[in-house]
Amino acid sequence: MNPLPSWLIYCRPGFERDCVEETQAKPVETTADSGFVVLQGKSKLAYRQLTFARQLLTLHGEVNELPERDRLSPLLAAIPASPEKFGALYLEVPDTNEGKTLSGFTKRFQPLLEEALRNESRLVDEPTLPRLHIFFPDERRALIASSDPHNSSAALNGIQRVSMVSDAPSRSYLKLAEAFEVFLDKKEQALWLKPGMTAIDLGAAPGGWTWQLVQRGLKVIAVDNGPLKGAAAGHPSIRHLREDGFRFRPQRPVDWLVCDMVEQPQRVAELMTEWFVGGMTQRAIFNLKLPMKKRVAALQEALNSIRTALNNKGVRYQLEARQLYHDREEVTIYLARKR
Repeated sequence: MNPLPSWLIYCRPGFERDCVEETQAKPVETTADSGFVVLQGKSKLAYRQLTFARQLLTLHGEVNELPERDRLSPLLAAIPASPEKFGALYLEVPDTNEGKTLSGFTKRFQPLLEEALRNESRLVDEPTLPRLHIFFPDERRALIASSDPHNSSAALNGIQRVSMVSDAPSRSYLKLAEAFEVFLDKKEQALWLKPGMTAIDLGAAPGGWTWQLVQRGLKVIAVDNGPLKGAAAGHPSIRHLREDGFRFRPQRPVDWLVCDMVEQPQRVAELMTEWFVGGMTQRAIFNLKLPMKKRVAALQEALNSIRTALNNKGVRYQLEARQLYHDREEVTIYLARKR
């Protein structure tokens, strides 16, 4: 009988217990605020079904005492014989202040390890092959893992980097930019974020999400009793309605609905469900603000209420949840109607 695999999962520091809870796997290492967990006991985990995991890796082994002078030899010796070849090499550190102090070392060490692996024909330029991950919790320890390109994030540390524009009304611009990159591939973005499409932003002020949509060429109705700021105020592609986002309904269906209102997750879930059941939008991205305790339970309650309502109405849909890098005590949801 094959032993159950061990998993290495990266997450936002402080959400280690949530990773364990949603996977229902056995915790092996779950240090609070470390930004990662080691689990065992599940024969298979699906990355896209996990909300709090930034990255999902199969853990092969570790080196506990890296010498200061020769880190290369013990790391090469610890890399497993299978997979035989890797399509990429990632050297990674925790997303913590302590971890960031190691980033200089990993950047200097990366080309040395790459050269050694290429000389041994273990590292080739083939994106369909598993990726090799060397994770450094601290300067003396390394975890050796691999990722399946079809069941993991392609981004370093599992963090999808996006750029801020100078005229964005708020940093929430980055949150929606990241959501588009995480939930939609390039082909889907080109198909579903076309200039001239329509969107409604509920709880829009000061306008970060609205501005992200406008940069994609969409025409936006921004709904909020508060003011839009900066370049979003008075922009010709933006119609600002000073109304309550929970009470507003459009005169005609739109292509996109986005929502980042501070409210109980179940109430937001009910609002999104009403829009979809009523055929008022084709796609939505929205945030659910989670309580500090029972985050997983609150999330599952909200998502299950959406699934139940849409299933009862015979609506075919895609529903995914992810805690993005730019999220805090919240998760971002993507809901799309299938044809």
